[in-house]
Amino acid sequence: MEVTEKKAAKHLFEEDKKSAFQAIKDAQYIAFAPYVFQASVILRDRGILKYVEDARLVGATLQEVAEAVNMPHYGVRVLMEAGLGIGLLFRKDDRFMLSKTGHVFLNHPMARINTDFMRDVCYDGAQDLEASINEGKPKGLRHLGDWETIYQGLSILPEPARSSWFAFDHYYSDQAFPEILPLVFASSPKKILDIGANTGKWTLACMEYNKEVELGLLDLQVQLNVAKKNIEDAGHAGRVSYHPHNILDNSLKLPEGYDVIFMSQFLDCFSDNEIVGILHKCHDMLPDHGRVFINETFWDCQRFEASAFSLQMSSLYFTTMANGNSQMYDSQVYLKLIDETGFEVVKQYDDIGLSHTILELKKK
Repeated sequence: MEVTEKKAAKHLFEEDKKSAFQAIKDAQYIAFAPYVFQASVILRDRGILKYVEDARLVGATLQEVAEAVNMPHYGVRVLMEAGLGIGLLFRKDDRFMLSKTGHVFLNHPMARINTDFMRDVCYDGAQDLEASINEGKPKGLRHLGDWETIYQGLSILPEPARSSWFAFDHYYSDQAFPEILPLVFASSPKKILDIGANTGKWTLACMEYNKEVELGLLDLQVQLNVAKKNIEDAGHAGRVSYHPHNILDNSLKLPEGYDVIFMSQFLDCFSDNEIVGILHKCHDMLPDHGRVFINETFWDCQRFEASAFSLQMSSLYFTTMANGNSQMYDSQVYLKLIDETGFEVVKQYDDIGLSHTILELKKK
């Protein structure tokens, strides 16, 4: 297997580098984590962090903030004092200023999108983590709707959960598309099957990139309805076919005639055994010259611990809210699964987009 990297990945989590004092601090941070989150969100959403940011190095007093954001002085005081311990603020001579962490939390799109996703999609269901693990089902999903998995209700999630879910999903996948497109089209494919088509953004990117390629979209009908509207609104209906399909129904075969299969952050929505089964279906359909391109975020392929941490925590979303048995995978686990399916990885491209890896597969 050829591994192509723009930058070498770090070896993460191989030793304990923290001092005893840092360990004590971190343990308390974990203990009070629910309040850390809730206070931080209020400080952001009620405009407190923004007001302090605008005050720059002059800073702001509690009274100034209370008057500006129309909140009781007591509430501002407990929130901003919490902000000191959290690390969002610092204080000099009774005037509060925004820290570097506060600036990132307030302004960085990744921090905002992750926060909204946790608040609107995951927070209430997090209490059901142990039950979800024990039963292998997303027991926290009950807080959003009565579905077996979240995928059956994605397009009809209640707001703001729906907007936050799609913002989270698209932020990570869409930014990788410009780097992925040349890899997929290097072999000049005529027909591409997009499995797990979601809202059709990859299909639209392909049709803009190549004016002749034909696309097949395969997903649950509820998702294809959304994708079809988006594609028709963009004026690309003529080169697209739609395939309603439950990928876990082994009595259903994949549509034939495609020389490339593309799956973007799709297989991480399934368990180990389900991934093997899906790839077997792909193997049965794909011609000998065909290729499978898999776009995934593997936590062990990240350059920075913050990225790996985000992915490891996102795995708990899959446990409690999505389906109860999938995750953001360790690439070594994933590669062993692929090896069971009659495919081999011919190229691995790490450090794509924000945090992605592209696996290019062919039949053995």
